[in-house]
Amino acid sequence: MQLKHAPAAISAVFDDPNLVSAAGLVPVMRLAEQIGLRQLADRQLTVPTDKGANAGAKTAALVAGMLAGADSIDDMNLLRHGGMRPLFQGVYAPSTLGSFLRQFTFGHVRQLDAVAARVLAGLAQRAPIIPAPTGAGLVFVDIDDTVIEVHSAGKQGAGIGYSRVRGLNAAIVTASTTSAAPVILSQRLRRGQVNSPRGADRLISDALTTLRRTGTAGPVLMRADSAYYGHPTISRALRAGADVSVTVKRNPTVTAAITGIDESDWTPIQYPNAISDPDTGDLISDAEVAETPFTAFAKHGGITGRLIVRRVKAHRDRGGQPALFDTFRYHAFFTTVAGDRLDTVTADRTHRGHAIIEHVHADLKNGPLAHLPSGSYAANSAWLVLATIAFNLTRTAAVIADTGGRLATATTATIRRALIAVPARIARSARRVRLHLPTAWPWHTPFSRLFTTTHAPPPAIAP
Repeated sequence: MQLKHAPAAISAVFDDPNLVSAAGLVPVMRLAEQIGLRQLADRQLTVPTDKGANAGAKTAALVAGMLAGADSIDDMNLLRHGGMRPLFQGVYAPSTLGSFLRQFTFGHVRQLDAVAARVLAGLAQRAPIIPAPTGAGLVFVDIDDTVIEVHSAGKQGAGIGYSRVRGLNAAIVTASTTSAAPVILSQRLRRGQVNSPRGADRLISDALTTLRRTGTAGPVLMRADSAYYGHPTISRALRAGADVSVTVKRNPTVTAAITGIDESDWTPIQYPNAISDPDTGDLISDAEVAETPFTAFAKHGGITGRLIVRRVKAHRDRGGQPALFDTFRYHAFFTTVAGDRLDTVTADRTHRGHAIIEHVHADLKNGPLAHLPSGSYAANSAWLVLATIAFNLTRTAAVIADTGGRLATATTATIRRALIAVPARIARSARRVRLHLPTAWPWHTPFSRLFTTTHAPPPAIAP
């Protein structure tokens, strides 16, 4: 592609008051209105009156900025251009929104958590974002944490944790099925030096409570890595009615269980690093799985389940000299799902699907969590909650616009490019506003579906 005109024949002037760069905010914020985001924030938040007046409108403004791509307080200025004010009320200056966030305390963050949970429940009533699994399918609840790097020693709570970088720790819990991309059930910002399982039992409890509020039916499986292999987290999930699939930490009991597996019990599996046989085309892999009954946390009364072990041959050829005997790397996880629901191979494949939560972390860091905008720990905690609200709104908008299509499972950046960052010109006639959108917009069909759905009249009330 190249320009059709000489440089001297082109000029740029910022002089049109009727243009907007993110027309997709109209249907998405209409969706937020329909589930009562502003009213929920007004009702739940008790931020001090001097800076917390119109808490609902300011919360909605922060979410709108994140939907449009803001990753800092200053970026909220992108809502104050062209025709945005004629389209929206409550378009605040970044300084006002920053002052609002700095008024938050831990209690206010928990109030905002309650708003986020109710927002997700409302979104689930509007679109099948967590559809009931079919057949013997499961609803997957994944928990994991990530470190958000910061570069200022003045950030409250920042520290050097397991990642060896200075930052704060963000833990999230997601829900997904085999046919639906993840949404975020609960979240918590923690200090940088915190151990991963700290507070995980409470986070899981909040997440499973929120999942029940969405009305999603079907058995639930909580998946986690070895950092969360502990009695508090696993027992809390079981008490809430979920099964678990958690990578185990190696200890003498686990080692003894692995050693006791008979050699004939190992079953070959297709592994991600398998190679193709050049003659037959078959996949060649040294990965095998086996299982054995296992009782975890005996000193706490014991939790019975299955220890499923994956072993991969560790090749140690040196200078063309083959190893004298086979050695293996062992990866074990503990699950309470019965064998008649998930056999050994299927359970291993299902557990490895836990990696989907890493995509959510990357998605958030490619958006609102690219930065933590404030020196205040509570303000940054509120920022994380707002980011999850924006994430779930974006996902729901994509499901409404393109149910079963690519957008429904796309990243936030892709959804934003297709449905939100749509330029438009505002025209007014007979007290009506019309958005003139680009011709031949590649995603005009899903955008039109989203717009029509969110602007449809409410259903008639039965007599």
